[in-house]
Amino acid sequence: MIGSRSAERAEQIAAEYAQSCASGMAGGSNSDAAASELVIVAVPYDGHAALLSSLTTELAGKIVVDCVNPLGFDQRGPFPLSVAAGSAAEEAQQILPQSTVVAAFHHVSAVLLDDPGVDNFADSVLVLGDDREAVATVCDLATAIPGARGIYAGRLRNVGQVEALAANLIAINRRYKAHAGIAITGVS
Repeated sequence: MIGSRSAERAEQIAAEYAQSCASGMAGGSNSDAAASELVIVAVPYDGHAALLSSLTTELAGKIVVDCVNPLGFDQRGPFPLSVAAGSAAEEAQQILPQSTVVAAFHHVSAVLLDDPGVDNFADSVLVLGDDREAVATVCDLATAIPGARGIYAGRLRNVGQVEALAANLIAINRRYKAHAGIAITGVS
C-alpha cells in the first residue's frame, strides 16, 4: 500500500508499480496506508512531524520504520540538520509513543530500488531500535531485498549519526555520479 496526501497520486503510482510487480499494489491516502501492520515513513524531513502527528491513532500499536534523513542543501552541498529530539527517528518515537519506531533504510538508494534493471544489492541496511523483536522484523524485511543485509546497528538513541551520514553519501554520489551505499564487513 502506497500512501500520499493525494490518494489519486498514490493510486497512480501503485498502478505503475503493479504493472512491473508480480504481486498487487494499492494506493490511497496516508491514513489508508497507516492501516498496514508495518509502515515505512519516507518523506522529506520538513513534513515529517506533521505527517506523524496526523496519524498517531492509526499508527498506535504498529511498527513504524522511519527512514527520514533530516538534511539541508546549499551551494556547498548537503549537510545534516539539527533535530531537537536528537534524530528524526527519536522525534517520531516522541510523536508516536504508542508505536514502536525502528530506524532503517537511510542509505539505500531509492533510484536503485526503483530501477527494474537492478536485481541485486550489496548494501547493508543499518537497523536501529529499542525493541529486539521489531528490529528483527525490520532486519528480515531488509534482507528480503536481493543481496541486501539487515544489520542491527544499535539503539534508537544512536540514529542521529546514521541519518547524518546520508549527507556524505549524497556528496559521494554527486561527485562520482553513482548510487553508493553502505556495506558492513566482518559480520556474519
